[in-house]
Amino acid sequence: MSERISRRQFCGKAGQGATALGVAASSAFAWLPARAEPAEGRKRRMHNDKITLGVIGCGGMGPVNMYTLMGKPEVEIAALCDVDAAHLHPHAANIAKKYGKKPALYTDFRKLLERKDIQAVIISTPDHWHALPVIYACEAGKDIYCEKPVSHDITEALAMDAAVRKFGRIVQVGTWQRSRPEFVSALAYVRSGKLGKVTTVRAWKTDEAQVGRDQITLPPSSLDYNLWVGPAAFEPYKPNHVHANWRWFLNYGSGMTGDWGVHMIDIGLLGLSSGPDLVMPVEVASLGGKLAYPADERTAPDTMVSILKFKNPDFVLQWETGRDHPGRPYHGTEFVGADGRSVMVWRGGWVVRDREGRELPREEAPGVNDHWQNWLDCIRSRTQPRANLSSVAQSTIVCHLANAALLAGETVRWDKAKNDIVGRAGKNTQSYYREYRKPWSLPIHKV
Repeated sequence: MSERISRRQFCGKAGQGATALGVAASSAFAWLPARAEPAEGRKRRMHNDKITLGVIGCGGMGPVNMYTLMGKPEVEIAALCDVDAAHLHPHAANIAKKYGKKPALYTDFRKLLERKDIQAVIISTPDHWHALPVIYACEAGKDIYCEKPVSHDITEALAMDAAVRKFGRIVQVGTWQRSRPEFVSALAYVRSGKLGKVTTVRAWKTDEAQVGRDQITLPPSSLDYNLWVGPAAFEPYKPNHVHANWRWFLNYGSGMTGDWGVHMIDIGLLGLSSGPDLVMPVEVASLGGKLAYPADERTAPDTMVSILKFKNPDFVLQWETGRDHPGRPYHGTEFVGADGRSVMVWRGGWVVRDREGRELPREEAPGVNDHWQNWLDCIRSRTQPRANLSSVAQSTIVCHLANAALLAGETVRWDKAKNDIVGRAGKNTQSYYREYRKPWSLPIHKV
């Protein structure tokens, strides 16, 4: 059995600067090489061998990731897992047609992880079901493609990163904008210094989600609802709380800030960082709430503005989610220089402007391979992928800090060296930590 420590010990070590991430306090979340594999593992990953995958979570982004990877000649899908059997059978038929054999089907992901023939897994579950599958997969020696955000709360993000480091796994997070040409080019421009000193970063996303109101009822026979709730607080089943809508309930997700914030804020942090070890805020303040549709059952805010202060480099980042953003795309990230010039990037384009708003010449950066191919290549080379978990855990933590500041109604302060909130403000929110529902518990590994 691997060594585990309690959450109290884990946080205590982080508070001493000897963080649970196993890195020096001055280089938290550093970009580290993956640990060497045993000889048997290397043999299994010879260039001409297939990479055998299992899929955990077959709704939402699960099929998107699965079918994208099925288009890669080095991939074979051997097993599917979902707590709702209705999500399994249509995809199982397509897999059987492609590979000439039926995949194994599971409702409990732990059974899938027991299979020795599966080298890597795709985890596309709701946010509250990211931490345990990732940690258990690390313990089982699997590499992982995990949907964003990394975790449901800050404590989970740190525990997941510790497990990835301890077991030397290759984990790509689904922040695929890091692999898109417009974002690669915009980031290269900002990092080159051509924009000059950046004083302000703006990130935003329109939030139009409504879930309405629903009645408590019995779950469908295809759904293991108790397992779907898992470590979250148990709530009686309502159809509008589960598939597709779960992210608007803080018991399961983290609202638009965790959904799109982790994309757009991630780009802002990357632009002001020299590598995948990201700059982190020292202070975070948030205002907002359910202002557009206060009677809606969602518990995540539909309107929110967060201000994040950074040091070394000194700048301010503004995150905003609301009903519209006139004159701008419905999502994006913008870097503003001291002289008023700016770089704005969104899915589909990017632009450089002078202080009067006139477009300026720009340069396209060299292209990179797609996000999923990058993961496969890194599985073979045992090098860190473009959106490795340690790096994206930082973006995820920033989103959790913004939510924690809103829930606490106070400014939250972060110490990057200790990987922890300074003081009590924000620590009593579920964006920082929550007890797991029995019999589940969060494994915390010492690195």
